[in-house]
Amino acid sequence: MTQAAKTLYTARTHTSGGRGDGSSRSSDGRLDVKLSPPGGAGSGTNPEQLFAAGWSACFEGAMEIAARKRKIELPRKCAIDAEIDLVLEDGAYSLRARLNVSLPGLDGETARGIIDDAHQTCPYSKAVRGNIDVTVALI
Repeated sequence: MTQAAKTLYTARTHTSGGRGDGSSRSSDGRLDVKLSPPGGAGSGTNPEQLFAAGWSACFEGAMEIAARKRKIELPRKCAIDAEIDLVLEDGAYSLRARLNVSLPGLDGETARGIIDDAHQTCPYSKAVRGNIDVTVALI
């Protein structure tokens, strides 16, 4: 018997204008951003930057859980540099991603185990698994 899924949170946004000259605002007003094309003119952010920020934040939370299960504390200066590529190949758009994880003070084997566990449990990692090329590196 499986347990029914419990929705923990629902993010709601309203976006208009798209990448070109758009904006996106969350229903609670905490997010209110201007959008502009990646690499182009404009003062706003773009969907790839937002995705990189969201995924890396979620991934760090998943690493915290993985470390706790090992009964160790994540280094205070741990960090993730996320890179999301918007790719055009054969007339079709896709994404490619790299998560470069720094866990100073942890030995390589322990750090790699935490990263691997986080990549299996992070909801963003699960969402893209098998859909885009992803590299998760310990730096």
